[in-house]
Amino acid sequence: MDFNFIYIETYGCTANKNNAEILAGLCKEAGLDIISKPELADIIIINACIVKTPTEEKIRHRIKQLKKLKKPIIVSGCFSTLLDLDVIFLANIKDIIKLLKQIQYENLDKKQFIKKKKEIKLLLPKFTEDKQGITQISEGCLGNCNFCVTRVAKGKLFSYPEEKIIENIKNDLKKGCREIFITSQDNAAYGLDENKSNLPDLLNKILKLKPFFKIRIGMMNPNNILPILNDLIEIYKDKKIYNFLHLPIQSGSNKILKSMNRFYKKEDFIKIIEKFRKEIPDITISTDIITGYPEETEKDWKETIEIIKQTKPDILNITKFWPRNLTPLARKKQHKDASKRAKELMDLHLKLAKEKNKKYLDKIMTVLVYDKGWKGNFLARDKNYRQVIVKSNENLKNQFIKVKIKEVMPHYLVSELIH
Repeated sequence: MDFNFIYIETYGCTANKNNAEILAGLCKEAGLDIISKPELADIIIINACIVKTPTEEKIRHRIKQLKKLKKPIIVSGCFSTLLDLDVIFLANIKDIIKLLKQIQYENLDKKQFIKKKKEIKLLLPKFTEDKQGITQISEGCLGNCNFCVTRVAKGKLFSYPEEKIIENIKNDLKKGCREIFITSQDNAAYGLDENKSNLPDLLNKILKLKPFFKIRIGMMNPNNILPILNDLIEIYKDKKIYNFLHLPIQSGSNKILKSMNRFYKKEDFIKIIEKFRKEIPDITISTDIITGYPEETEKDWKETIEIIKQTKPDILNITKFWPRNLTPLARKKQHKDASKRAKELMDLHLKLAKEKNKKYLDKIMTVLVYDKGWKGNFLARDKNYRQVIVKSNENLKNQFIKVKIKEVMPHYLVSELIH
């Protein structure tokens, strides 16, 4: 090829990060170099995310900046609402080399690369310096949330073959990965496109793999967890599984959940958390809330506040409602108190989370160091996927170590190494 240097910039979720790894791997396999400066690149790839309006606006602004470099810009990932931009769109990451060749030989057919098709993102070349192996188990979802544009970009649920998932994880373990991230738009939906809840069977087969490693199971919606709840709790008791549950609720009001077209009630959310905590008391609970939903009254908002007080999640992701093109609520306006409510909720959450973490002061625990932090510190995770800062001058990356907790914050613990 006449060009040699590719720059990739990625946004969004763990699955998108994995897509960027695959794009880089395919490019390197074709003899291209991945570089860290767009100014030096021959081709620029933006691996986009359009879940949130602020992220989309950030990407739009970034593309305008990069266009000044007068180089071909390819946009991959979720891009349904970015189609008005004058860039090259890539719907299927496996087509990246074919696209690059068309750009090279100046016979580019843009329409050829926009159409989305079913694509198994497993057993492909990957380029990453991380020792965290990301495995996607499906794409798309069975939901029909009226605020969500991701379902437009990703399409309906398509579960990947079990044997390919297992083989993909084996490959990551052979490369020295100590952590495996299981990810998709809704892990609990795995297999439901064929009318069977296959997640427990899949996880049990993954747990049999050697050597020892840790597994983080990504987001799961309450309605799809309920049929497999007991099996899932038993699986979480395995020492290989991080005790981490990402369970989005979005609102504490059943009226709003119905309006959102979510397929569960707040009571389902509470039931799942209570059953998990009964069996695994220290499990880390992460949830998501949307503030400023158009129909949200003061009564609805108070119900959301109350459910956060009751369940005390360890991690709370707050998103303000934004009208999204191509969704039923595209013409609706954000509630005037969206920002005020977001701040009120976050202030409450930070207070509750820090108070919960006080029980870890002076505790001794084993953690896995996954990265180097700032000022010589290291970043680690305990068995509950809680982040732990380790103060040490030694090279601890990718090691299991013992630490003592010396300070607590709402979302992380500060520790010292025990020799």
